[in-house]
Amino acid sequence: MCEMPSDADIDRLFRAAKAARSMAYAPYSGFQVGAAVLSEDGSVFAGCNVENAAYPQGLCAEAGAVSAMILSGRRRIRAALVLGEGEALTTPCGGCRQKLREFAAPDAAILAAGPQGLRARFTLEELLPSSFGPDNLAPRGGR
Repeated sequence: MCEMPSDADIDRLFRAAKAARSMAYAPYSGFQVGAAVLSEDGSVFAGCNVENAAYPQGLCAEAGAVSAMILSGRRRIRAALVLGEGEALTTPCGGCRQKLREFAAPDAAILAAGPQGLRARFTLEELLPSSFGPDNLAPRGGR
């Protein structure tokens, strides 16, 4: 069972997502997003959105953060924070919710933030109810 991240962990996630957001490549939409994930060992990994002139080829910030975590050898997400601007909450898109589900439990904390700080807290289950994940697949040899 996951526990909500501490205030110190939320601060670390926020700072990492904010720094990542400043590096986002969003020349078409102008909507810069930063994300950060907290692994089980307390490490923080960040990513930013990267747009592409061929729109479907862009990358979400959450996908970059998950990729950085996997590259480091970590495999479990305790919490994720997504930072965007505007009145509406910036939460993970459907595809990123599924990407997070691959490495996070349904009760993992998903945090929505704006430039001024944390705006909302969810669990992954609240954002992706009755999700399909690794536990739905039959175990394979060696797993």
